Amino acid sequence: MNGQRRPIEGKTGNGKHGNGERDVVLSVRGISVAFGDKQILENLDLDVYRGEILGFVGASGVGKSVLMRTILGLNRMQHGEIRLFGQDFTRLTEEQRFAMDQRIGVMFQHGALFSSLTVIDNIKVPLREYLDLPESLMEELARVKLGLVGLPQDAAGKLPSELSGGMIKRAALARALALDPELVFLDEPTSGLDPIGAADFDELIVTLRDTLGLTVYMVTHDLDSLFSACDRIAVLAEKKVLVTGDIETMLAYNHDWVRSYFQGKRARQIVR
Repeated sequence: MNGQRRPIEGKTGNGKHGNGERDVVLSVRGISVAFGDKQILENLDLDVYRGEILGFVGASGVGKSVLMRTILGLNRMQHGEIRLFGQDFTRLTEEQRFAMDQRIGVMFQHGALFSSLTVIDNIKVPLREYLDLPESLMEELARVKLGLVGLPQDAAGKLPSELSGGMIKRAALARALALDPELVFLDEPTSGLDPIGAADFDELIVTLRDTLGLTVYMVTHDLDSLFSACDRIAVLAEKKVLVTGDIETMLAYNHDWVRSYFQGKRARQIVR
């Protein structure tokens, strides 16, 4: 495919300790979710390893965002277990949940910035909610995050309506990073961006992962992101995680949707 994005150099996160074992940051077991009579997820299992960028893919409407929102406690599940950093997320006390929330950052689809707040005030929202800090320190911390995601300092006083699509994505990412989380959830982070902007955002995610030691759970439709930024891919189909692995695993997997997605007309060859 012409104009394809090249793999990002330095993409080495593998979540392994010196003994070769992988540290599971997020473990999902037997998750089932239904809305009324419609079963969305059924007995779904998934592990996310420390330091990796996991690309989570599936057909439109299959339940990718539903799973992410269920993990975050925004959707109710019928049954199952969610363990974050080794703790049963569904059984935490209010105090434990408050502490756990600070270890997680979320960038929702389309950014979900508060339209009436400036960029800098959007970034301050988690700081106000979880920390008791002087205004001057919150301002300083928010501006650090602004620079971390590559936004100019003069963007701080702008409203979301005054930003380009790419700037909105970066502002939303800065807010997700406000509390220095260990695990970051990104919902369609490159949707709506042009190829150059999407490639730059992929590179930013990899750089932040390497620099900050993040673990990234990324819901995406973007094939180029999967090829260039993700260490591992999980495919959601038939109400469960059908297969996980690297690009070679996806290309070799014998399933109609997986084959169509990774080898279809809009797919491309791996750049070696």
